[in-house]
Amino acid sequence: MKLKEITILTGVIGIVMMMILPIPSWLLDVLLVINISLALIILLVAMNTQEALQFSIFPSLLLITTLFRLALNISTTKLILSEGFAGDVVKTFGSWIARGEIAVGFIVFLILVVVQFIVITKGSERVAEVAARFTLDAMPGKQMSIDADLNAGMINEQQARERRRKVEREADFYGAMDGASKFVKGDAIASIIILLINLVGGFIIGIAMRGLSFQDAMSTYSVLTIGDGLVSQIPALLISTASGLIVTRSSSEGNLANDLTKQLLSYPKLLYIVAATIALLGLFTPIHLITTLPLAGLLAFAAYRMQRNMDRKQIEVEQQEEEQQIEEVRSPESVINLLQVDPIEFEFGYGLIPLADTQQGGDLLDRIIMIRRQCALELGLVVPVIRIRDNIQLKPNEYVIKIKGNTVGSGELLLNHYLAMSPGYDDESITGIETLEPAFGLPALWIDEATKDRAELSGYTVVDPPSVVATHLTELIKKHAHELLGRQETKTLVDNLRENYPVLVDELIPSVLSIGDVQKVLAKLLREKISIRDLVSIFETLADYGQYTKDPDVLTEYVRQALSRQITQQFSREGETLKVITVGPTLEKKITDSVQQTDQGSYLAMDPVSTQTVYQKLSEQINRLLQSGQQPILLASPTIRMYLRQVIERTMQDIPVLSYSELEPNVEIQSVGVVNL
Repeated sequence: MKLKEITILTGVIGIVMMMILPIPSWLLDVLLVINISLALIILLVAMNTQEALQFSIFPSLLLITTLFRLALNISTTKLILSEGFAGDVVKTFGSWIARGEIAVGFIVFLILVVVQFIVITKGSERVAEVAARFTLDAMPGKQMSIDADLNAGMINEQQARERRRKVEREADFYGAMDGASKFVKGDAIASIIILLINLVGGFIIGIAMRGLSFQDAMSTYSVLTIGDGLVSQIPALLISTASGLIVTRSSSEGNLANDLTKQLLSYPKLLYIVAATIALLGLFTPIHLITTLPLAGLLAFAAYRMQRNMDRKQIEVEQQEEEQQIEEVRSPESVINLLQVDPIEFEFGYGLIPLADTQQGGDLLDRIIMIRRQCALELGLVVPVIRIRDNIQLKPNEYVIKIKGNTVGSGELLLNHYLAMSPGYDDESITGIETLEPAFGLPALWIDEATKDRAELSGYTVVDPPSVVATHLTELIKKHAHELLGRQETKTLVDNLRENYPVLVDELIPSVLSIGDVQKVLAKLLREKISIRDLVSIFETLADYGQYTKDPDVLTEYVRQALSRQITQQFSREGETLKVITVGPTLEKKITDSVQQTDQGSYLAMDPVSTQTVYQKLSEQINRLLQSGQQPILLASPTIRMYLRQVIERTMQDIPVLSYSELEPNVEIQSVGVVNL
């Protein structure tokens, strides 16, 4: 065993032996001074620790110091009762604190006991109990957080083990502190009992056995009892304070001194208020100005110096940030940041800055939040964060919407005007600046405030500029939703679904389909504006049919059939007849004969002449319905639906193509046109 280990073991055994063997008064003086020194060391260490685990030995040390104090109390009691003298330390504390007044000494001792027992010890015990309970309750969550970080690759196995060990040590520490705080409480009670024993026993022994008078016995044993109580209670009070500091330490960046100076003196303006209050006390109360004015001046001067230091540090921080930004731009690694492409960008000219500036009444940010909520409800898609910024290269009233760095839409706004769209007939009294509604390309007018009410009475649809932007942005997000759903976004949806349906997700991924396969199916649904919010039904279908085929086109058709109720409600209203354009037998046969099967799947290989004819026939039927104000819908058999969609996808992307199996049986269907070759 090492020397320090032998020393500690010998010291603990010596503490126990002190309770049995007699100790000379000179050795007792040395031990009492050591007790006071040890208490001061513990208090200072507790004040300079940044977190409780840095002083993890404190619960055991608390037990040892309590045992040491009790051993000293027993030794001093034996000397007081046997010899009427307990060393110079006890005598000095008793006579110096009491100053010849026994009652003063008793009152001081009782105050120390009350402060330690009721205030510090009771508070520390309660804090330790609550800290232990909350630490134990938080352990499962912390363990799950560590496992999540480990699975995400944010930490390695070694770091995970260290963090788990720290969590376990915290739980052990606060549990030990909860029990160790009872030692301090018991020590305070024992001190009161020992005080009474010394006082009453000393009177009896002094009068009955030593023949002292009542006054001499009172003077001798009262001083010794008070000295013994004070010399033990002062170290006990210091260690109780250290115990309170340890259990009340929260997360911080420094020790107690640094935290106090940084947090308590971080508000120089408040020191001015305190200085003014102290000065007013001297002016309007009997408190003399000689007492209050120097303190008020000192506080005001301290506030002035603190404010100057804070301003200087702020300037230094800003200069360092500017220099760091310049260095980052100059460094070769800064080019990497330019490779980052934002999913959605909204850029506007300087004339449209009030749209995004909340101080000027702009509510564009709030509208974007509502757009993201709307897309989540209608499409089941979590729209990524939309980056908003001004662009001086654009016209003042122009805006541009980009998807992954590519412009997909643009428009111009007049902030002090309203966009009025005709109901189908024009009112000559409604005049304005002719334009096109950016979302749907409808002819419209920019009208002023004075014309707004008259246009609404004439049946015009009148909207403000923020609503124009919001509508345009919403339609573009819906149109390009399939581009915004990548593998990472799909993984987020899968993880969210796994929380409530873990069996379903684990059965499908990765044993049946990969994340990429699921993403392709979801993207194909979004491409035709089919909501993927019902992920449970989608995953159930993929789990059933993914075992037989990995072709995303075929899997998408199965999913669409499983979502028949949703698709029916999307394109038809309850109680109304669904008017559709059907595919004739000749066109259906032509498409069927043109399908080519390969190892990678099937595709449509129709000759250009037939393709052009199909375009022409479809355009005739679609234009006829559009002119009559109806929404054109193509209806085909399930076997050719996806191939017909491939035919019209480039030129007629917004035209829905449905199959008979995607519609509910209770829907009444009316064919308003047939397409044949």
